[in-house]
Amino acid sequence: MTFRRCVVVGGGGAVGAMFADLLRQSGSDPLIVDLVPGGTDPVRWLVADITDPDSASAEAVTRADLVLLAVHEQVALKAVGPVTDLMRPGAVLADTLSVKTRMAAELEARAIDIQHVGLNPMFAPAAGMPGRPVAAVVTQDGPGVTALLGLVERWGGRLVRCTPEQHDRTTAASQALTHAMILSFGLALPKLGVDVEQLTATAPPPHLTLLALLARVLDGSPEVYEEIQRANPYAGAARQALADGLRAFTSVVDDGEQGLDATFEDLRRLMGAGLGEHQKRCREVVRIIHQTGGGDTNQ
Repeated sequence: MTFRRCVVVGGGGAVGAMFADLLRQSGSDPLIVDLVPGGTDPVRWLVADITDPDSASAEAVTRADLVLLAVHEQVALKAVGPVTDLMRPGAVLADTLSVKTRMAAELEARAIDIQHVGLNPMFAPAAGMPGRPVAAVVTQDGPGVTALLGLVERWGGRLVRCTPEQHDRTTAASQALTHAMILSFGLALPKLGVDVEQLTATAPPPHLTLLALLARVLDGSPEVYEEIQRANPYAGAARQALADGLRAFTSVVDDGEQGLDATFEDLRRLMGAGLGEHQKRCREVVRIIHQTGGGDTNQ
């Protein structure tokens, strides 16, 4: 199956623009539907509200082989009804939501007989897809879904298939927990009365790495990070686990008797057979940090 006519809803955003460009490079004719006018992109653009399609956007959806929802969850869920009512048999509905359980429940509740797959690129669009993981949640399989997943692989994406619940539980740890840790680290710094420039000048590589991760998060959209924290049904438990982990660590340090030996052993067991590979990856990160003036690589 080929996707000659595609509608990318939310193509004005980074994720939607990435998919629109990839589809165009693959020979498709993508139409971006967005609430704001487009720029100079070499794709067609239609200003419309997909949750209340006008005649032009309704006709585009009716003719489309693929409709990709690259919008916030609230908009995507509201759009499911009007969009699927217009889609022709055999067409594919896809989304790029960072949370998958509610979309799966919405589709199931409506008993919609439309092929659907949820995609979640686990990287910033500016980094490019080749070699990067793309979570894929298939809720209604079919030849169109197979063809779309094949395209993702041809674009260089590394598909990771999972159920909606597996996806949200995993991303609660890989995204919600990670982002909460990085931003909490940033929130802690001003409470210590230290200057970031002085920290940068004196910091060992692990600290510089955390500063770099904080800077990376701050380069993104607050709305995206907030949606991951608010929308994922398991994000609250992830933040609670982070708080519990810090309390447990504080208790071990304050106790002064047990020491960190048992904690290190527990965490080594947690990392399992992959510990050595992660250590190797970290040595490469530290090497790069050291080349940019990061100081002693052994700390």
